[in-house]
Amino acid sequence: MLHYICALCGYEYEVETGLPECGIPEGTDFEDLPEDFACPLCGAGLEEFEVVNKDEEE
Repeated sequence: MLHYICALCGYEYEVETGLPECGIPEGTDFEDLPEDFACPLCGAGLEEFEVVNKDEEE
């Protein structure tokens, strides 16, 4: 399962939950986020996020 973590503050975007409070519905793939998406904690852009495979961490 892929998760996307902001390299600046550690915020984790999860596809399963989306970000409904910011208009991003559940199940929205990271690649489908709008280009102007910003980390809700620190304001970093998409380019600051790193892909993490949660299945490999366990």
